[in-house]
Amino acid sequence: MAFWRLYYHLVWATRDRAHLITPEIEKNLYGYIVHKAGELGIYVYAINGWTDHTHVVASIAPKLAVAEAVKRLKGASSHHLNHGVGLDYEFGWQRGYGALSLGERQRAQAVAYVREQKNHHAQQTANPWLERYTELDEGPPDTGLTVGEIPYVLREDGPIYEVDLPF
Repeated sequence: MAFWRLYYHLVWATRDRAHLITPEIEKNLYGYIVHKAGELGIYVYAINGWTDHTHVVASIAPKLAVAEAVKRLKGASSHHLNHGVGLDYEFGWQRGYGALSLGERQRAQAVAYVREQKNHHAQQTANPWLERYTELDEGPPDTGLTVGEIPYVLREDGPIYEVDLPF
């Protein structure tokens, strides 16, 4: 068995940042996410949020990619709300998510922050870096690459290193 300690602060938003997480469904939603996380082997230390987003502090085993874990939690929870609870509206999550890695020392602080989400938002003391949203929340436009074109973010001023070995 491998030794691992991988902690994450995950954040994802409702579709169009709509205020879909009402007090009436919140307990059911968060309970289901914790249940699904357990099925996936994910340990949840804290879960909470606001009307338009959710925060989760979790430990995810390396056998499961963070992207896959979030995808499954979001997909299963929206399906549960739409087909198992019978809402008056369609619940959906926005594309994308935020993931910050944590060390053992930062975990307690992240858990405290997540548990106090309601107070942070009510008192306007939320960390803007963790709560941010912009037009990029939906991800960059999918324009694709043309053959031979190198995206700007990959361009270098010069070679980073030189290799004398034949390939």
